[in-house]
Amino acid sequence: MKRVGVIGGGQLAWMMADAARKLEVELIVQTPSEGDPAVSIAQEVVFAPVDDANATEILAKKCDVITFENEFVNLDALSVLAEQGVCFRPRLEALTPLLDKYHQRRYLSDLGLPVPRFFAVEQTENLKSKIEYLGFPVVLKSRRHGYDGQGTFIIPDFAALEKKLSYETITKTPNQSIFLLEEFVPFERELAIIAARSVDGEIVTYPVVETQQEQQVCRRVIAPAEISPNQVAEIEAIAHTLLNSLQVVGVFGIELFLAADGKVLVNEIAPRTHNSGHFSLDACETSQFEQQLRAVCGLPLGNPGLQCAAAVMVNLLGYENSHSDYQSQRQQIAEIPQAYVHWYGKTESRLGRKLGHVTVLLDNQNREMAMAVAQTIESIWYPS
Repeated sequence: MKRVGVIGGGQLAWMMADAARKLEVELIVQTPSEGDPAVSIAQEVVFAPVDDANATEILAKKCDVITFENEFVNLDALSVLAEQGVCFRPRLEALTPLLDKYHQRRYLSDLGLPVPRFFAVEQTENLKSKIEYLGFPVVLKSRRHGYDGQGTFIIPDFAALEKKLSYETITKTPNQSIFLLEEFVPFERELAIIAARSVDGEIVTYPVVETQQEQQVCRRVIAPAEISPNQVAEIEAIAHTLLNSLQVVGVFGIELFLAADGKVLVNEIAPRTHNSGHFSLDACETSQFEQQLRAVCGLPLGNPGLQCAAAVMVNLLGYENSHSDYQSQRQQIAEIPQAYVHWYGKTESRLGRKLGHVTVLLDNQNREMAMAVAQTIESIWYPS
């Protein structure tokens, strides 16, 4: 029986449970808290922060291969373990250019992939001259550790930028840029694709989906996205180029913008399973979580195709500070035809926190129908 170590014990690790049982894989998780979702499904747990490389060394002795549920890791420290023969999938070299958002932009640009215009914010430079070619509004991003909209700011004018980039903020890390500035893309839609690459270089891609964000947190996913075959082919080609260049083994999520002129731009890369692929648990023959385990265990990749005409996934986000399990709302949502509710078992709700999700399988591909189903779910979930 293969033993897979997972760095991170949140819902992405928790959702590997069914696939692990199916594939006869044991999961050993490194996570800081007893209340983390994956603790309940792991064979063993190493209780430690995900960036604690000493704990990862203990984890490595318990398993055959290590994969990642999040990217908040210390690559330099893990590299020492890799040199000692610890098997990481994806390999650490595949993560190196991605964890810093500026390095990620540079890497994608050097590959010839389409990205928004960007530059790193240096504390000594004349920002006005460099920002002229971007124009306002601009997007300011923390280069490390941003997710679910954290560390991302839409800046309307230079006064607001100067306020955000206060002297104190910049001088906290002397001689080091901590922010990335990029052009604001007035997109028509946001899209995403989940792609997996095996040990022998086989790549499979899931249907391109439309993602809808509110307050920079993913609220809904519609699968498949209503875009042209040429746009689908372009996005699949981007996924192939990226995964082959990095020699990835595992699953990656790629977020994109679709501009009003039909142009596709890469927004961000998640070097792991991703929220935009949760629909695959119920709508696809092989979920993204099974695909991740297949890839890292050296098994053949599964069929990523939809088993239904379409699907809509809605995140159940926290809207208050509470310890409720929202049993009544979940029961009402579960009564929607072809609805599948996934509750992550978190003990605390707070504004914007992902507490669960629901996927509804649809009998035909119709964006308006998908939106109507999503609105039904949200009318049950959120107080009026």
